[in-house]
Amino acid sequence: MMGALGLGLLLLLVPASGSAAPAWDPAGYLLYCPCMGRFGNQADHFLGSLAFAKTLNRTLAVPPWIEYRHHRPPYTNLHVSYKEYFKLEPLLEYHRVISLEDFMKRLAPIHWPPGKRVAYCFEAAAQRSSDKRTCPMKDGNPFGPFWDQFNVDFNRSELFGGISFSISYKDHWIQRFPPSEHPVLALPGAPAQFPVLEEHRPLHKYVVWSDEMVQKGEAYIHSLLVKPYVGIHLRIGSDWKNACNMLKDGTAGSHFMASPQCVGYDRNNAEPLTMDMCLPDLKEIKRALKLWVKKVEAKSVYIATDSEPYTTEIQQLFEGKIKVVNLQPEVAQIDLYILGQSDHFIGNCVSSFTAFVKRERDVHGRASSFFGMDRPPRLRDEF
Repeated sequence: MMGALGLGLLLLLVPASGSAAPAWDPAGYLLYCPCMGRFGNQADHFLGSLAFAKTLNRTLAVPPWIEYRHHRPPYTNLHVSYKEYFKLEPLLEYHRVISLEDFMKRLAPIHWPPGKRVAYCFEAAAQRSSDKRTCPMKDGNPFGPFWDQFNVDFNRSELFGGISFSISYKDHWIQRFPPSEHPVLALPGAPAQFPVLEEHRPLHKYVVWSDEMVQKGEAYIHSLLVKPYVGIHLRIGSDWKNACNMLKDGTAGSHFMASPQCVGYDRNNAEPLTMDMCLPDLKEIKRALKLWVKKVEAKSVYIATDSEPYTTEIQQLFEGKIKVVNLQPEVAQIDLYILGQSDHFIGNCVSSFTAFVKRERDVHGRASSFFGMDRPPRLRDEF
């Protein structure tokens, strides 16, 4: 139950359309472009950025998600408001937020007008510019299109070095950039690490699906699946094969992309990362499915994949007694929702798409495993 203070903040920071502009936060704002990778990576970065905003006690301007629709109209980047997939209000239980759209529409014209827009970046990033002193805020895709959607140009740059986004540098940030002199910290990328830090994983509980997404997801579950069902994420496309080959040739170790979610965050004690965990073959997919379908007495299997779903092979494995569904929805978030609701989930250890599902299921106490790892070690933060 939200208290009076929480409700007041909610009304202040999540204005109804057509209402008066929200009050300006004298503690300042944090803006960034979610410019690294697809949705799974952006979600990892979002949790870290939310934590960083709280560390600095600045309101986070929640950016839209960047979707790369280069294979279908409009054949360009799509910027999808956070609110289209998730509710903004639950984030307020953790820290102050406003959507970047609302910030630009309601606050920026007065408090962050054109001509007074400062970019902030590491000195190393500025080395990419011709004068070595300008933040590359809009260099290339997706950086340029992201800021162009809000008609933002930056007038000057503030460079920094010798600090990181770690909480141990909190005082350095506050002393270097006090909100009285630097009201809006606009960064070229997320002030966060990838993969998400272990201590930031629990923040996923504030990432709550929008009513519309719940309605759509539940409609698909009820119309296509028979409960109980096992959900699986197959990350086996050609780009992924190339990445997993780095395991074979020794270029990558146990900590590879999102793998700390299953091998553990402590590099010294990390479990070995195997090819079955990175790129499961059909034999491993069948083995894991057989195990978990039997354990949960599943009546159907839901497959989310970026390539070959192996629908026929899986139907044959269960002799047609199990319903096998591969939806290929218009937006990947439908897959995420359906996987999150499954009676058991088998994911890909190295994938940040799987990591989103795993965090959500951990929050709600739902069981998950990985291909190549039936019993993942418990992480320190598991809820």
